[in-house]
Amino acid sequence: MKIPYLFIVLPVQTQGISTMPRFLSLLFPLLLYPFIATAGASPQTTQGNLAPVLKTILPSVVNIYVTGSINVPLDTVDQEGAPDESPQNNGHSSMDIGPQKFENLGSGVIVDSKKGYILTNAHVIAHAKNIRVTLTDGHRYKAKLIGTDPDSDVAVIQIDPENLTAIPLGNSDLLHVGDFVAAIGNPFGLGQTVTSGIISALQRNNLGIEGYENFIQTDASINPGNSGGALINMKGELIGINTAILGPEGSNIGIGFAIPSNMAHSVMEQLIQYGSVKRGTMGVLVQNLTPELASAFHVSNTQGAVITLVVTGSPADEAGIKPGDIIVEVNGKKIEDSGSVRNAIGLLRLGSQINLRLLRDGRLKSINLVTIDPNKYIEKIASRDPFLFGTEFRNFDEITPTQGHVQGVQIISTQEDTALWRAGLRRGDVLISVNGKTISNMTDLKKEVSTAKRQLLLNVLRQGGAIFVVVKQ
Repeated sequence: MKIPYLFIVLPVQTQGISTMPRFLSLLFPLLLYPFIATAGASPQTTQGNLAPVLKTILPSVVNIYVTGSINVPLDTVDQEGAPDESPQNNGHSSMDIGPQKFENLGSGVIVDSKKGYILTNAHVIAHAKNIRVTLTDGHRYKAKLIGTDPDSDVAVIQIDPENLTAIPLGNSDLLHVGDFVAAIGNPFGLGQTVTSGIISALQRNNLGIEGYENFIQTDASINPGNSGGALINMKGELIGINTAILGPEGSNIGIGFAIPSNMAHSVMEQLIQYGSVKRGTMGVLVQNLTPELASAFHVSNTQGAVITLVVTGSPADEAGIKPGDIIVEVNGKKIEDSGSVRNAIGLLRLGSQINLRLLRDGRLKSINLVTIDPNKYIEKIASRDPFLFGTEFRNFDEITPTQGHVQGVQIISTQEDTALWRAGLRRGDVLISVNGKTISNMTDLKKEVSTAKRQLLLNVLRQGGAIFVVVKQ
């Protein structure tokens, strides 16, 4: 039975935030709400009339129709709905993976009329086999996927550049709470719809919606089907890409979120040039600077992010950054919290130069560093300790029923595709000798491993028994 598209997308609750599944979705705006002219508004929008502005930009917002299939777990049951009780099944319903077709509706914004580039959400076109774009004049095009970045929920598609209208890009860094905005999209497949409201908040993050969050919050109505549509200012400039709503079971309660245009444009440029976003890392963990922490660190301001960990050998470590340093600026941009740091670094391509302004012992300090490819960084760390990299240990000193008093080093966890994992070592194994030398703690283990060249011969206790294992780099 073919399911109407309106019921294909179900909201997913994440800390009260309703988004569409990554492979299906559509979230956006509508709520026709009187638009009031503000001081400084252009003559075109006087007396609360948006019509002249909308007339020129509505052709730049398109409807997107996606079809595809995904693999989903399916219960294998008999025709009566009862589990198959054949001997092979032991009375339990089995699980299988099977393809399921889906249809998805969303919106997009033409940002380059000469090349046919369209900005939309990554979740709108996720797993798409076919992408169709419909313009306001009814013309339909088959779209080509240029690139997608699920972490920021931004994607770029392309259609033939025939008589297209591009929307002018605004500067989302200049927005203020209270600015009037309008949202344009295709809610519930009804067709192009405009809603209006104000900017309710800026720089919303830590919502658990995307990997990189710096949302514009608006009370302009956003509904399923509007994902990827335009959030515009009173000048008719694109200042956001509508993405998500907060509300019970996906209903609109006046809290919607949009990706700032500057953030979307930054990701778009990388997608067009490289087809993907290759992010660098500087090797730190951070947390918000609370009033209590500010007092403990003897600083007066409470805006910034406290560095809690510096990874050994990382660019931050080599630049002299220390735990307890407080980041207040990244490349000249003020940092309000830990989310601001993540966004600022996460939107930079690997190899980018970063200037950090830090507070250390109450004094400002400027540090420059260059981000590194996370994969190359991992390779760099692994090369320093090829045998033990990716494995956590603890000292082991216990009296066991079958092996008596045992001293050694126990594996707590080991990452896949590391030297010890490839050799078959797993959590719970206890190492008691390395290359014929008895070890009783981590100090002994590191000492013996440091002198090894191409391989290790380990004596390992496992589940009451003992085996020898050869570990190669």
